[in-house]
Parts: sequence; structure tokens; C-alpha cells
Amino acid sequence: MSVSTPRARQWVATAWGPPDSWEFVEHDTPSPQKGEVTIRVLAAGVNPADAKHVAVPRTGIELPVPIGYEVSGEVSAIGADTRIGSGAVDIGDEVIAFRVRGGYATEVNVPAEKVFAKPSTLTHPEAANLLLVGTTAAEMLAVTGAAPGETILLHGASGAVGVSVLQQARLRGIRVIGTASETRFDEVRRFGGIPVEYGPGLADRVRDLAGDLIAAALDAAGTDEAVDVSLELVRDRRRIVTIAAAGRAEADGITFIAGSMPASARFRDEVRSELIALAQNGDLVVPVARAFPLDEAPAAHRLLATGHPGGKLALVP
Repeated sequence: MSVSTPRARQWVATAWGPPDSWEFVEHDTPSPQKGEVTIRVLAAGVNPADAKHVAVPRTGIELPVPIGYEVSGEVSAIGADTRIGSGAVDIGDEVIAFRVRGGYATEVNVPAEKVFAKPSTLTHPEAANLLLVGTTAAEMLAVTGAAPGETILLHGASGAVGVSVLQQARLRGIRVIGTASETRFDEVRRFGGIPVEYGPGLADRVRDLAGDLIAAALDAAGTDEAVDVSLELVRDRRRIVTIAAAGRAEADGITFIAGSMPASARFRDEVRSELIALAQNGDLVVPVARAFPLDEAPAAHRLLATGHPGGKLALVP
């Protein structure tokens, strides 16, 4: 008597629109080809980009679109003569994958060069959320040229990208003044930042804390206040970077970065191994607020859309 194996399932956008319009469908996972591996997904990272990129029609992208850019799990099949980004691989190895397509799934085939050994210090929900925010934070620090001994201003310091910036800056000896609501001050301090409350009078409060020049500003909040205060406090506009205010970047001559931009994509690919090593050493952690069952992806995005999830979110099959 044979026992049938349940088919894999994944979330796809079959029409342009919000997460509540996505469909959770069965799909076949073909045997991986040379240069591919199959991952049994144990957690998928939840990011704003997952919803943003299928909210409205995008040039060159056809429906349906599988959802999800990063996962953590176990290798269940390997293409012929294939090694992953971190080297040799065996069936059952725990891995993470980033910049993939269709991670909101029970099983997914991915290009092997996007797959790395999972840091043993992280749980699967944590590991599934390491690289998108981590590489974004690393690029923000890099493009502003933030250097040891400098003081920088970080808008949105208690958010997911902000928390990674705080940790990476502390490792480099960079002093960070970070904006947050007063209820999140302890989170900013936990990761080495100096908290300051956003709102009217922000520039003066930052001056009082800085004691010297604000060398650069990193905007993970995207508000007009964040850009205006950065312009007021930072002399060189080239040292102001935003990931959330593209319009202001174009209008005001500051730097905008995004994973879809070729230069950003190259940088983020190159820095993956460094961030994984930091996590393995315990120098880079990923606070996770909540793990949702995979079939509740829209609910996870409703919480994410509030802007105050309290940490990263994950989907667990």
C-alpha cells in the first residue's frame, strides 16, 4: 500500500492588489536542475516588499507572481554537480536563501548560489529574516561612508532595518542617535543606540545629544520630518540615504537605494557571507515578534502594515 505525499503549497498573487487578494495554491516542485536545490521551508521571512511588489502592475512582471524573498529550511533535493553559495551541501542540511522567488511555500526550488548554511545561533524564523534587512542596513552604512568615531542619525531606529543598522554600526565603532517612540527607547538602547523621540523639535533634541557634528543620516522611516531634519543637520547631502522616500531623494539630492536597483543588488549579494558570519558569532541577532502559520500570510501582513509589529514576522508551514 502506498501513501501519497501531500503536494507543496505556496502563496501567489493572481491579480495585482493587497495580500487579502493572494491565493494559497497547490503546486508541483520539479526535481532541481544543475545549479539548483530544493528547500523544505521551515520559515519564510515577512517583509513589506513582499506586498509592495505585487500591489500594482509592474513592467516586465507577469501574473501569477509567487510571493516571498527569503526562507530558512532544510535541503530536500540537490541538482547534479551543485554547490551552494557557502560551499558543499548535503540532503538535510539547514540553509537560508535570499533574493529568491516564491518563498511563501512549503517547498521551493532556488538557484544554489542564493543558498547558504544557516547560522546555528538563529532559529528558523530568525534566520529567515536575517538577510533582507541585514543587507539593506549594511548598504545604508556603506553608501553614507559612516566611519568609526562618527556620530550618525538614524530615523526609524526601532524598526527591523533600524535594529540591524544599530548592531552593525556598534560593531564598527559608529555612534548612532536613533529616532523612536518613547515606548521603544529600551529597544534602541539594547542594540547600542542613543534614543531620541521624533516629533516637533527633533533637530534641537538631536543637537543636544550629539555634542558634535552629525556626519550622516540614514532614513528608514520615510517621513518628511526625517528628510527635513537630516537636511538641516547633515552638511553633505550625499551622506543622507533613504530607503523609503524616493520622491524626496529626487527632489532634494539625497541618496535613495532599493534592492531592485542593480548597484544595490550587487552590494547586497556581496555582503551576505559577512552578515551570516556575524550572526554565527552572535554579533548580529534578529528580534522576531511573532510567527504565523503559513496559511495566515494575509494576517501577518495586516499586522506588518500597522507599522508597529514589535520585531520581525515569520510564516511557518
